[in-house]
Amino acid sequence: MTTMTRNNQDNSSNRASNVPATTAAKQPLPTAKTVDTQSVLKRLQSELMALMMSGDSGISAFPEDDNIFCWKGTITGSKDTVFEGTEYKLTLSFPTDYPFKPPKVKFETGVFHPNVDVYGNICLDILQDKWSSAYDVRTILLSIQSLLGEPNTSSPLNTQAAALWENQEEYRKMVQKLYKPSA
Repeated sequence: MTTMTRNNQDNSSNRASNVPATTAAKQPLPTAKTVDTQSVLKRLQSELMALMMSGDSGISAFPEDDNIFCWKGTITGSKDTVFEGTEYKLTLSFPTDYPFKPPKVKFETGVFHPNVDVYGNICLDILQDKWSSAYDVRTILLSIQSLLGEPNTSSPLNTQAAALWENQEEYRKMVQKLYKPSA
């Protein structure tokens, strides 16, 4: 009798453990990279606070209107570069699966640069194949600011800018000629 009771208990516990598995099989299982909107919202709010508190010179970004997924950023050209004294506006659009996918970042202010095309698209490895969820808005802005003064001329989006880069005096003249500050 005790053997039969134990078997029944074992069978009932097996059945109980099978029920959730059957129910779960009908629902898609969450993957490691599934992110809910609330966690993305919290991450972006946290990054905003960290950026505001960082005190980094020459970079800033804030959500546009009430949309935490769309930000407006500003980068100033670093001292002792051909971009010194310039200020550039950018847009950052965060996907719903951020930080597992990078934001789309574009220059709104025209910039004459080897790694930026006429539409403001930026060729920067961390915004593409070298993206890591460890990066944040601050890292992105600092990387773009650094890229201004240290372009990758071996993989240009703007071949004219890449060709002129070697002659810094002429390059500076071209930057000043084409630079139109945003209102």
